[in-house]
Amino acid sequence: MYLSQVFETFVKRSPVTVIARIAMERAMSGAEVDAVFERAADAQYTRELAFSTIVDLMSSVVTRVRPSVHAAIQASRADIPVSVTSVYNKLNGVEPVVCSTLVAHGAGRLKTVIESMGGQLPPWMPGYRMRILDGNHLGATERRLDVLKQSAAGPLPGQCLVMLCPSLKLVTDVIPCEDGHAQERSMTEEVLALVKAMDILLADRNFCTSRLLGGIAERLAFFIIRQHAANVAWEPLGKRVKLGRTATGVAFEQSVMLTVEGGTLAARRITLELDKPTRDGESELHILTNLSADAAPGVRIVEMYAGRWTLETAFQELTVYLRCEVDTLGYPRAALLGFCVALVAYNVMSTVKAALRAAHGSDKVEADVSAFYLADEVAGTHRGMMIVLPPEEWTEFQAVPARKLGKMLVEFARNTRLQAFQKHPRGPKKPVPPRNRFTNERHVSTARLLADKKAGNRPP
Repeated sequence: MYLSQVFETFVKRSPVTVIARIAMERAMSGAEVDAVFERAADAQYTRELAFSTIVDLMSSVVTRVRPSVHAAIQASRADIPVSVTSVYNKLNGVEPVVCSTLVAHGAGRLKTVIESMGGQLPPWMPGYRMRILDGNHLGATERRLDVLKQSAAGPLPGQCLVMLCPSLKLVTDVIPCEDGHAQERSMTEEVLALVKAMDILLADRNFCTSRLLGGIAERLAFFIIRQHAANVAWEPLGKRVKLGRTATGVAFEQSVMLTVEGGTLAARRITLELDKPTRDGESELHILTNLSADAAPGVRIVEMYAGRWTLETAFQELTVYLRCEVDTLGYPRAALLGFCVALVAYNVMSTVKAALRAAHGSDKVEADVSAFYLADEVAGTHRGMMIVLPPEEWTEFQAVPARKLGKMLVEFARNTRLQAFQKHPRGPKKPVPPRNRFTNERHVSTARLLADKKAGNRPP
C-alpha cells in the first residue's frame, strides 16, 4: 500500500491519531453504516440524508473534535444536502435497535483487528467468553423541549445496558432504553437474547433475579453475580468453608440451592468478609455462581467480581475523555444515538491501546498510558489532519485484510513516545475540612479571602 509523504509525517508525529482514524474507518465506514441502517431500521428510511452522515456528525461531537451538533453540521454544511431542521429530525428519530446494531457491528470489525495484532489482554477464564454487564443512566439534559420547560426535575433521556469484553476492552453489545426511569431488570429478555453457551456474565446485584439466573443456566452459560437477598430465594446445602484471604478481606464458600424461574439450580455462594465496609456500610458481600470449583476456585471468583470496575472505568472514560452525554439533545433517541456512537469511539480508543500493547508490551501500557492524554491527542490533531488528508484518503483501509492491517498498526504504534501519555495517579484523597458558612452574604471574594489568610486574619 502506497502512503503519501504527508501521511508518513502524521504517522511519525502523531501515530495514535492515525491509528484512531483507521480504526474509525474500519468500525464505521460509510457504506457499511448505511447497510446497518437498512438492515435494522423499521420505521425510518433514507431519502436524501444518509445515516452515515448522521453518524459522522455525532462522532465528531463525542470525540470533542466539534463542540456541538450544530457546530458539526455547520462545518460539514457543503456535504449535507438537507436543511438543519431535517438533520435534527433524522437524529431525533433513529430507532434504538439501529444504535445497538451499530455498536455490535463496529465491535465485530475491531475485534478481528485487535486479535490480529495480538493486542488483547490475557483472558480471565480461558475457554469461556467473559462479559461484564452494567447499566448507565444518561445525565439530565437541558430543558429545550416544550414538555420539559415546566418541569423542575432533571429530564432523563434514557439509559443503556452495556456488555464489555475485558480481554479486548471492547463494548460488544448495548441495549438502549428510551425510558430513563425503567428498571434495569425490565430488560432481562434482551440480555438473555445475547447470552450464548459457555458465556460468563458478571454483574452487580441489580441483575440478580430468578429469571436471569435461570435463563443463563438454560443456555448452558454461567454467571458471577452479587446476591440480592430479596429477589432470589436460596437454602444451604452444606456448611460454610473458609477459603482464605484476598486483597480486600476473608473469603468463604457454601453450596446452595437457588429457586429460579423454571425450578431450582445448584450454585455456590461465595462470601467476602470485608476488611473495610463499603460506602453503604456493608461488611459482607455474597456472590452467586454456577461455575464449578474446579473451573473457578472461590478466591478467583472474588477477584473476577472485583474486576467489574473495568466497565465502571469505561463509563468514566466515556464521560470525562469522550462526550457520551450531549446535554443539548433532549429527545431520547438522539441522546441514545450519541451515547452509542461514543461507545464505538471508546472501542476505537481501545484499538489504539491494543496497538500500543502489541508494540510496547501490555504491562507498560496498562500501567503507564493515560486514556485522557490519548483522547486529547486525537481530538487536538484530528481536525488539522483531515484538512490535508481528507476522507477519501482513508477509504482504502476499509478493505485491507485484518492480518495485514494489524501488522501495519503495530508498526505505526512503535513510533509513539509513551512519555507524552504518561499517567499521573493521585494519592489517597484528603478529608474535606468543614466549610465556613457565610450565611449573611450571597457571594465571597476569593482575592479577599487569600489576602486575609496571608495577613493571618481569621475568616469571618
